[in-house]
Amino acid sequence: MNNKQYFSLILILGSLTALGPFSIDMYLPAFPVIAKDLNTSTEQVAISLSSFFIGISLGQLLYGPLLDRFGRKKPLCLGLLLYILASLGCVFATTLNQLIILRAVQALGSCAAAVASVAMVRDLFPVKDSAKVFALLMLVVGVSPMLAPTAGSYVTILFGWHAIFIALMALGLINLLASIFWLPEKYQPDPTISLLPAPIIKTFLSVIAEPYFYTYALTGAMAFSGLFAYVAGSPVVFMEVFKVSTEMYGWIFAILSIGLITSSQINSLLVRRFKSERIVFVALSTQLVLTLCFFAGAYLNLLNLYNTIGLLFLFLCCLGFINPNTSALSLSPFKKNAGSASALMGAIQMGVGAVASSLLSVFDTKSALPMVAVMAGSTAIAMIILLFGRLKLSKTIA
Repeated sequence: MNNKQYFSLILILGSLTALGPFSIDMYLPAFPVIAKDLNTSTEQVAISLSSFFIGISLGQLLYGPLLDRFGRKKPLCLGLLLYILASLGCVFATTLNQLIILRAVQALGSCAAAVASVAMVRDLFPVKDSAKVFALLMLVVGVSPMLAPTAGSYVTILFGWHAIFIALMALGLINLLASIFWLPEKYQPDPTISLLPAPIIKTFLSVIAEPYFYTYALTGAMAFSGLFAYVAGSPVVFMEVFKVSTEMYGWIFAILSIGLITSSQINSLLVRRFKSERIVFVALSTQLVLTLCFFAGAYLNLLNLYNTIGLLFLFLCCLGFINPNTSALSLSPFKKNAGSASALMGAIQMGVGAVASSLLSVFDTKSALPMVAVMAGSTAIAMIILLFGRLKLSKTIA
């Protein structure tokens, strides 16, 4: 392919990849406004974020077989159409329950874009170019949380929270049109792929029985669930506890995202010198100490805006080392079922994240303590899983 075709494909796939992060992060600055408009609390609005994570978790398991059986474009376009309709529904939502349900449907639609974009890299580019393309797409995923909340804060200030979902609907429509008219279909559909529950479940059970998978997939999911607690809890912590403006919240969120992006790039250098197992253990140990200090500070009411930002930045830095390595270690035993293992790992991560973020809605306290407690608790559980898993793996190897 020529340079123009190469650039256009990267642009479309990057836009598809950005749909999920923008859908998660763009409406965060509007939480207090949504809560006031729907006669509820900011903590309750966070349930709509949990429902989005649940939708993504289910979609991870759904779209893999569909993309293999029917080709890439049909499930992708149907998913994008579902996303557009759900986004339109969010514009006209008048109750919190409506918003919660519509966000779950919206997530199911956006998940098609995420899964299809990964699959189509393998279809559309030579093997030698795949790593470079994936790196570009991961950069999009990393930069999106920096741009989305800042854009969302300005949209909310200028036009109100409904306009955020109009913008997301427009983004979905652009992706749908680009996918229909400019995205080629190179994959040959395989009608032999079964969509029956029994064989799919059997494959997933064989994956989860692998010690490397359950050790590192569960460790990674628990450690990463602290990020979901941060995303769900940060609107309350920054805008209601520390009284920052909607605009300033967007900028704080963007700055904190730099920690995750930077550490993940440093990790790519560290893995050349150190084993992934060692990096995970050191980073998770550091994250545990950080979150325990964070919890003590919140419990003793010692937190202010600046040390909260600093501790969150260091926490996200730890995740930048943990997540890539636990993902690689989880998938390392698989060749034949790598796709199913990847889908199951993503579903577990999003499912655990949904639980972590939903826990915050139980506590209607205007403080950082619920968010920090979930972050510390999930990190401690991740460490316990890692220690027991490593013990199991050492016995297996011996």
